[in-house]
Amino acid sequence: MRKFTAVFAALAALVSVSSVQAADLGVWTGPKDNVRVAIKSCGSSTCGTVVYASPKAEADARKSGLDTLVGQQLLRDFEPTGRGNMRGKVYVPTLKVTLTGTAEFIDARTMKAKGCVLGGLICKAQTWHRIDAVTAKNDGPASYAP
Repeated sequence: MRKFTAVFAALAALVSVSSVQAADLGVWTGPKDNVRVAIKSCGSSTCGTVVYASPKAEADARKSGLDTLVGQQLLRDFEPTGRGNMRGKVYVPTLKVTLTGTAEFIDARTMKAKGCVLGGLICKAQTWHRIDAVTAKNDGPASYAP
């Protein structure tokens, strides 16, 4: 289940807006605050890039063959599906796969991120929160420039 963390980290960066053309949709983090993702417009869709990863998340990424998790684009081609929700592609570095992910917005700062494998047979959902800073407690600054 730990390998699904990147799925939810990527999804966490979406906000409840009717237009995904916004220049900066903010930074989002999951329940364990081990990864933070900044979401921005990428032309006609929305993309999300890791701007902070805890030492443990970085170690997991290295085990999967990445030099670093920070800077990895995890969200790709996210587009609205109606009622402020979104769907798109999520790259999961620890699994080395791209999955379909969804984001259901509860309010402007809270969302339910869901990722599925095997055609929707196995799914996992987590609640993510929009944050105002990239720097994590006790970990020092991360690189983020809106």
